[in-house]
Amino acid sequence: MKILTHLATGAAAVACLSLASPGISQAATARPTSTSPTTTAAVTSATTTPACANRDLLVSFRYQDAGAGSAYGRIRIKNVSGHPCHTGGYGGVSYVGNGDGTQIGHAAIRESGTVRSFVLKPGNHLVSELRMQNREVYSRSECRPKKVDGFRIYVPNAVKSQFVAYRTSGCRVKKVHLLHQQPYRRP
Repeated sequence: MKILTHLATGAAAVACLSLASPGISQAATARPTSTSPTTTAAVTSATTTPACANRDLLVSFRYQDAGAGSAYGRIRIKNVSGHPCHTGGYGGVSYVGNGDGTQIGHAAIRESGTVRSFVLKPGNHLVSELRMQNREVYSRSECRPKKVDGFRIYVPNAVKSQFVAYRTSGCRVKKVHLLHQQPYRRP
């Protein structure tokens, strides 16, 4: 069933209209209603550009701000390959710790947002906003606090992850949802 969902999503992305932008092409979520030369070229570009693999993208995180019981930051994925590739939507994010990559607590909740597919040329990047609720909002018994080494981040459609160091505290209780991620977008 999961494979069918990915195939349907991929087919919808390929059928999408692409809008030109310096360094990044963005596929719209609506299907084209005519076959103009621009539309045909955009769809052809989306079908001929390979999907970005984990090895094509370098992941980083930058803390932004804090307020109202949460901290905010951005996950950045940059194309470090020598070729254009396409990606977009959501990845996966979780806290890890124990010095060995053990997941701490629940993985990030995907917040609603516009999901798009992008063609990234070498050197270009996308960002995803990450809200990190403060574990202090919960009692010790509700949370079971645990020190965190950083994030395990999966780029969209990848099965291998990348580690990004970020020292903080998380909750071992998986019913507590501290991380909230938005879809990738242009910066």
